[in-house]
This record gives sequence, C-alpha cells and structure tokens, in this order.
Amino acid sequence: MSADDTPEDDEENADSGSLGVETGPDVRGRLEQEADRAREQFDENVIDLLSWILDTETRARIYVYLCETPESTSEEVATGTGLYPSTVREALAELHEDGQVTRTKRQSDGAGNNPYEYSALPPSELVSERVNEVQRQLNTVFNLDTYLEGESDDSDPVTITVREEHERRPNGNGETADGHDGTGDE
Repeated sequence: MSADDTPEDDEENADSGSLGVETGPDVRGRLEQEADRAREQFDENVIDLLSWILDTETRARIYVYLCETPESTSEEVATGTGLYPSTVREALAELHEDGQVTRTKRQSDGAGNNPYEYSALPPSELVSERVNEVQRQLNTVFNLDTYLEGESDDSDPVTITVREEHERRPNGNGETADGHDGTGDE
C-alpha cells in the first residue's frame, strides 16, 4: 500500500471484483448473452418439434413467425424469417391447404393489390390435428404382439388427451383450474 492509498481505497477495490465477485456492465452483458443463447436454443427446440408436426423446418419457422405476428402478408413473412419470398409463398399455400394457417384478403381503401394476410392456427389446435394419428400409430406398436400372434384385439391401450392451456394453469391454491395439483399425478 502506498502512502496515498487509504483503507477506503482497499474496500473499493475489494467491492469492484478483486475478490472474484464481478459487478457492473461486464456481468450484465454476459448475463444478457447467456439469456439470448438460452432463448435461441429454446427457439431451436421449438422449431425442431414443429418441424416434426408441420413436416419441414421452413414451415415451422413460418408458423412461429405467424404466431408472433398474425395477419402478415407473404412478403412480411419472408422479410421477418429471412426466407426466400418464393419459398414462403409455396409453404404458406401448403400450410393453408393443410388447414394450419388461415388467410384473408387485406382490405385497403386505395386501388391496387390486396394481398392475403396469414395467421397461424392456435398451437393447441395444431397439436390436436396430429393426436389421432400419433395415437393410432402408438396403439399399433403396443398391439403388435397380438397382431403377430394372429389374435384379434381391438383394444387401444394409448389415449392421448390435449387440454387447452387455460385448463392446466395453477390457481392461487396451487391447484389447476380442473382441480388437480399440477404435478401430473392425477
């Protein structure tokens, strides 16, 4: 310690990180980077799941964009997702044909082109469409022994139920709106 240093200076140095505790803008920046990385990883996991449900990653990315920004034109979707406009138009046509997005004509007072606006089907409805197919496939696998042995067992051991989000939210008593404790142990 030099003659100019005071005990208060030593305390400031200790508080500013010399004891291994980081504070200030560096920590905040690193925390924000980690949060961004976690969000991107979560988004990629959602895209992977939706790619399975919607058949392609392109369709999944468009679906996520439309969930976040409903009533978007194909041009707005292309700009927002970074996908080629022709790819977006083709995928939107397929999604609409499959009933996974809705479209309406954009109304404008002026003359000219009124493009379609697209909105995504709510996720619970999207999943409900696939439930019957998945349930049927699981029941086929579970009943495979019976089929291979030549027996006729029409039982369905697997039943999948999709509940609306509001049905499972905990209320103030720690139970869900349907009276369960939310642990999954019904």
